[in-house]
Amino acid sequence: MEAAIPVALAWLLFASTHIGLASVTVRRPLEARLGRWGFTILFVAVASVAWALAIATYVAFQQQGAPGLALGRFPGARWPLVGAIVLGVVLMTSSFAAYARSPYARAGEGVREPTGLGRVTRHPFFVGVVFFGGAHALLATHLVGAIMMGGLALVAGFGAREQDRKLLALRGAPYADYLAVTSSVPFAAILAGRQRLVWRELPIALPLLGLLFAWGLRAVHGGLFAHGGAYVIGAVLGGVLVILIDEWRRGRRSAAVATEPVT
Repeated sequence: MEAAIPVALAWLLFASTHIGLASVTVRRPLEARLGRWGFTILFVAVASVAWALAIATYVAFQQQGAPGLALGRFPGARWPLVGAIVLGVVLMTSSFAAYARSPYARAGEGVREPTGLGRVTRHPFFVGVVFFGGAHALLATHLVGAIMMGGLALVAGFGAREQDRKLLALRGAPYADYLAVTSSVPFAAILAGRQRLVWRELPIALPLLGLLFAWGLRAVHGGLFAHGGAYVIGAVLGGVLVILIDEWRRGRRSAAVATEPVT
């Protein structure tokens, strides 16, 4: 069997369950039945199993099958693609700077005016994953690697679109106004005159951390998928757990403030 087939099927399972459960038509009835946190637990459980299966399947076939484009053979393509990977890591890292105040935080305070990196792109994390995955797909020396990383980029792209659809349905006109003055594509809203760049609002520490993180990933690149991909699986699931705990704590604080008696 061509090695790309099981890898593609595993990624199709991850993408279909991840995007399908997050879609408004599926999410609404499930949230009504299970509650917000009940749905969140279900979503994370399904996504975790599908993610682990996708990574483990890739690891099993990563050195087999048809060749990839392997554009790293050409210096004129290699360095721009490596730059795109570094930019992707920086965007993903920097996205956490204002996440708690963004429209995407579960415990957030509604829709606010875009600031900082949100003026550049309203989906810095997803866009970062697109850069990261897309560049890796073009550099991959085997087709299975191109499928894995290309699939990651596609899931991120569809994820950004579904998040916009979900919040538009949930928050209505305020989020429609937010969409009107921002863009998913970096700098598109600024170039179109719908937004402006404010340098002093941009984070500094997290982009630097992102550069260090990108350098660290390059240093351990050869062993990232050792032990059946346990490092990659654990790192992603650990990050999701940290975000969920932070959301839960913020939600509890918000609820406590809302129930305090007015004196």
